Amino acid sequence: MFLALLVGALVVVLVLLGLFVFGLRRRLIQRSGGTFDCSLRWNIPEETDTSGKGWSYGVARYNGDRVEWFRVFSYAPRPRRVLERSAIEVVDRRAPDGEEELALLSDAVVLGCRHRGTRLELAMSEDALTGFLAWLEAAPPGQRVNVA
Repeated sequence: MFLALLVGALVVVLVLLGLFVFGLRRRLIQRSGGTFDCSLRWNIPEETDTSGKGWSYGVARYNGDRVEWFRVFSYAPRPRRVLERSAIEVVDRRAPDGEEELALLSDAVVLGCRHRGTRLELAMSEDALTGFLAWLEAAPPGQRVNVA
């Protein structure tokens, strides 16, 4: 009986520790400011796919001339993807359709982009999209900006 209680207590402590580290990571990412919730679908085909497959929830953070994207459900301290402002080309903008509506946050807008030849989609709120597009257009003089 004692061994079962000890194992149970150990499992509870490990789960709580995991949740604490998970929350601490999110707090450290957001500490420097300039973050927004942003789902990402990387390396997608040219035709529009509304199946809802391939989307990953994440948090994006502005860092100078880069946007760093972190997966929400991860313990990794480093960003999963880094998008450089000069290499981002906005291709289209649309509302989620079909099963995407279930895979994304309720107020999301899907922004189709290219980054160094790779097609990707970002889904974010209308407010975050306004900030993202303003950030893209605010590139230093002489830098190429591709906003459709």
